[in-house]
Amino acid sequence: MDDIQKTIKALEDNNIECVLVENKQAALQKALELIPEGSTVGLGGSVTVDQIGLLARLRGGKYELYDQYAPGLEMEENMKRRKQGLTAQFFVTGTNAITSDGQLVNVDGIGNRVAAQAFGPNRVIIVSGTNKIVKDVHEAFDRIEKIAAPMNAKRWGSQNPCADTGVCMDCDSPTRICNIYTIIRRMMIPGRMTVILVKDSLGF
Repeated sequence: MDDIQKTIKALEDNNIECVLVENKQAALQKALELIPEGSTVGLGGSVTVDQIGLLARLRGGKYELYDQYAPGLEMEENMKRRKQGLTAQFFVTGTNAITSDGQLVNVDGIGNRVAAQAFGPNRVIIVSGTNKIVKDVHEAFDRIEKIAAPMNAKRWGSQNPCADTGVCMDCDSPTRICNIYTIIRRMMIPGRMTVILVKDSLGF
């Protein structure tokens, strides 16, 4: 059994549905199949969701999207939409790492993304490339420190040391984005969480 199939089985053994798709187009199609029009949808920051075209489709489709990333929002409205996402019918996001024994490891700045993964929305859809698969939790944290955190800090234009050094410096910067860490080992409710795993290198 290769690493991908091993990871899929482990996720499913942990009550996390996993659908393996060939490419970004298939990932988009599967996500749209899972989210009925008219649904309320919350967002967690995810380059992958944008890369497969899902963010654009949610913005332009018949959904009540709580989009905290819409341009020109004041902070009060931004926070309101983040909170609305916590009780949405669907929450769409990515993940920082998936271990081969079926755990999801994430870090967040404010915490709404990891909070919604754990509890709140009726359904959570996580889109991930197979490049996020790692051996274990130790490698997951290593991936966060050397890839996900520095790349996201640079993406947001944060004045954090990792944006320059390319590796986590465990900083005390006021714009630090690595504040809240979660490990989801298992879902109690079967079917609440679905991972759409794409045979491609996506996101950070």
